Amino acid sequence: MRIGDAAAAAGTTPRALRFYEQRGLLPPPPRTASGQREYGPREVARIRIVRELLSLGLTVEDVRSRADRLHLLEGDDPPYDAPGCAEGRGVVGRRLAALDEEIARLTRLRERLATRTGVQDTVAP
Repeated sequence: MRIGDAAAAAGTTPRALRFYEQRGLLPPPPRTASGQREYGPREVARIRIVRELLSLGLTVEDVRSRADRLHLLEGDDPPYDAPGCAEGRGVVGRRLAALDEEIARLTRLRERLATRTGVQDTVAP
């Protein structure tokens, strides 16, 4: 399938697919004789994995650093003991630590603002 069809099947845009390819999240797909990108079900599955990982808070660099292992996530039961998984857990662990730091920073900021303005009883969503 062409880039537009693959993007639609994965819930994204052709521009995003080209970006993922440029950033090393996707390997360059095969090309037709006329030079158009050609995607199959396996590439669409990988695009979905990339999108899911990015939506979970991993950065493009996080995903790129483990792009050679994304195929391990294509099945229903990821083999967590497979080679390279320890490094993947390191990437995720670092991202979780960064998120925890950001949550702590935002919590402190919220407390300071509430104290400064005297607005204490707001309900958080």
